[in-house]
Amino acid sequence: MKKPLGTLFAVLAVLASQVHAASLTCGGKVTQVTLHASDKFMVQLDSMNVPAFFCQPNATWTPAGAGYSTSAETCRALIAIFLAAKAQDKAFSAVYFDGDDVPAACNSWTAWKSVSIRHFLWAD
Repeated sequence: MKKPLGTLFAVLAVLASQVHAASLTCGGKVTQVTLHASDKFMVQLDSMNVPAFFCQPNATWTPAGAGYSTSAETCRALIAIFLAAKAQDKAFSAVYFDGDDVPAACNSWTAWKSVSIRHFLWAD
């Protein structure tokens, strides 16, 4: 039995309207490492216009659309790395951000977005 054409169009409309996870690579020096009261950490590079949430030090972090999680242990390591980079005035060649909240460009973040950090590279 054939399915009605209307059903096919409805399914296609739903699929087209869904937000798909994005990836973005930003580089630069750490300008902020911020703790928010909800036990979440934020980071901002000098190529970003606002900071983004990237982990929780006492829980597994799984932002929408990232496809993977960051453990609390990895979170604490990332915090230490970002603080050390800031203290030493070191730049990152690239920090790879993933998730539904990732913008199209490093300077177009909107406030209070949650992302995963998949990978990073030191500049020197």
